[in-house]
Amino acid sequence: MDDVQLRAEADAVLAELVGAPAGGARLREDQWQAVAALVREHRRALVVQRTGWGKSAVYFVATALLRRRGAGPTVIVSPLLALMRNQVEAAERAGIRARTINSANPEEWDAIHGEIERGDTDVLLISPERLNSVDFREQVLPGLAATTGLLVVDEAHCISDWGHDFRPDYRRLRTMLTELRPGVPVLATTATANARVTADVAEQLGTGGGEALVLRGSLERESLRLGVVELPDAAHRLAWLAEHLDELPGSGIVYALTVAAAEEATAFLRQRGFSVASYTGRTENADRLQAEQDLLENRVKALVATSALGMGFDKPDLGFVVHLGSPSSPIAYYQQVGRAGRGVEHADVLLLPGKEDEAIWRYFADTAFPAEEQVRRTLAALAEAGRPLSVPALEAVVDLRRSRLETMLKVLDVDGAVTRVKGGWTATGADWVYDADRYARVARQRAAEQQAMRDYVATRACRMEFLRRQLDDEGAAPCGRCDNCAGPWVEASVSVEALTGAVKELDRPGVEVEPRRMWPTGMPALGVDLKGRIPAGEQCSPGRALGRLSDIGWGNRLRPLLADDAPDGPVPDDVLRAAVAVLADWARSPGGWATNAADAAARPVGVVAVPSLTRPQLVGSLAQGIASIGRLPFLGTLSYTGPDGAHAARRSNSAQRLKALSGAFTVPADLAEALTRADGPVLLVDDSTDSGWTLAVAARLLRRAGSGPVLPLVLASVG
Repeated sequence: MDDVQLRAEADAVLAELVGAPAGGARLREDQWQAVAALVREHRRALVVQRTGWGKSAVYFVATALLRRRGAGPTVIVSPLLALMRNQVEAAERAGIRARTINSANPEEWDAIHGEIERGDTDVLLISPERLNSVDFREQVLPGLAATTGLLVVDEAHCISDWGHDFRPDYRRLRTMLTELRPGVPVLATTATANARVTADVAEQLGTGGGEALVLRGSLERESLRLGVVELPDAAHRLAWLAEHLDELPGSGIVYALTVAAAEEATAFLRQRGFSVASYTGRTENADRLQAEQDLLENRVKALVATSALGMGFDKPDLGFVVHLGSPSSPIAYYQQVGRAGRGVEHADVLLLPGKEDEAIWRYFADTAFPAEEQVRRTLAALAEAGRPLSVPALEAVVDLRRSRLETMLKVLDVDGAVTRVKGGWTATGADWVYDADRYARVARQRAAEQQAMRDYVATRACRMEFLRRQLDDEGAAPCGRCDNCAGPWVEASVSVEALTGAVKELDRPGVEVEPRRMWPTGMPALGVDLKGRIPAGEQCSPGRALGRLSDIGWGNRLRPLLADDAPDGPVPDDVLRAAVAVLADWARSPGGWATNAADAAARPVGVVAVPSLTRPQLVGSLAQGIASIGRLPFLGTLSYTGPDGAHAARRSNSAQRLKALSGAFTVPADLAEALTRADGPVLLVDDSTDSGWTLAVAARLLRRAGSGPVLPLVLASVG
């Protein structure tokens, strides 16, 4: 078949895909070049094109053409469920039978495996996490690699540790690439790859299959109008949003940097009468599906989202994207704003940076590859165990939080130093070199991206040109549309009424603090005889915090007060008043002691302080201030008897944190006597809670000393 016939067949498939009449759709030349490379030449290709360019059309058209020629099913590796759902629906329009295997449909996996074996599936979409599943890797992947007709790697920048959204699960693709039959075409796609990431992905793509073809287009987005609105604080930003949201075109997305900020903004906008929904990593899957559908059908003005709504969400008529706070990377920012304006002529993109942005960047920056000593300790523990070790068991050996430990193991797995088996992880015994230079370069790259984001806010040059240059787009030129090219199109002022409402919302203190109910796995191996469920009579009760450090209300007030370099001193008056307000609201909440007036035993009978090595004045004055205002006796302070630094707050995993706290506190005799006399619930006061283990250990001691329920009250929840 010559190119003319193949092109006509490809265009006919495209018409079915987009629902156009026969002859009513035609691939653009750059799309056709990619399809031809896959179908006619069986090449490995990397396509770097702007969001909305039509990358999915390339692999669905190529799939239909290859299947007609006897090829096996297409395997698409996609990072997010939203992308999978949209793509399955698109494939069905063209008569392409698509199925997906991901964490949301485990009950369907067996049936899907059977369909694949029978050849009843044209496209299988899988999440990158499946590639690291032992069962999938051992039972499904070999057969899949042997029959795959086309492999598609979507959002391929995730392969590269230079990419803004590196995911170690994606690195497992290198194994699959080497196991593909000769001549199987491979397509990798992304809209957010600079020159360094492009070269890295292209090199990995060529693994076992020769040099990859790179097809890179302009990243210009002619529909987007970019702007920055600089406002004094979080209250002004919320007020501005409430006053201008209705002026923004159509429906859209409001991005926040943290879950707490997204939930705060959602609550405020709803109070102001807006139809909005929250979409975060904390949102249940069913609620996510409903929120996506509501936005797709314009039943809400906006989703207020974290980066959980990122790659893959496809709404062609999305009219705006607003950011409450700056992402830490201009490349990530370009990707998120690229959700807007795909199928409309004009879309507004506005960034509202905050003074707290960099503190939030630092909080979430705990992603660097661990120090060599920690890695070696992990490898030694696996080698010495003689059996697989689970992640919880490894937490007792290496002082890394679970997310960092899991990421490290996945990288070591790809590097061949460890392997995942049933029951956990084992060491392979292979030589492994700690590439300190590479990890340092990646860290410097992250720092450079943060500086670029500061520069984006400050620049007086074209904003679209700035972003395109960050992605090494050689054709970058002034857009003529952004606020710097054409002048601002929105006012930065807010009304007194809107600002008053925003201040009131952000000043509302109080969040729940959930207690620990189970001891961490592996404590006996650390010499700490604690395991299983914490006995009910020794548990800490649910408590309250003034705010979360990650929110934009009280978090902004508390972060400077609790910073590592902040001086110690008495609790500020406004903070003490807010803590008392939290206590009063807690008393009136369902189940609170004020709602059980007949039950005197439900009311606190005294206040106990947690000893602080770093902020003794702050914690002491907070506890005694609450006792004085609440007319409760101050019963005393626990004694700290542990080594210097063991009680200092730090981001450790649960096992290591509990080990450091075990035996670190005692109940002094005068406090024990006071607890016995008090005979009832006590308030346990501290400055902050992160892992929850300080409160759990202190509560256990107090309960064993004869206290009633222990009700924790802290200034800040770190999570």
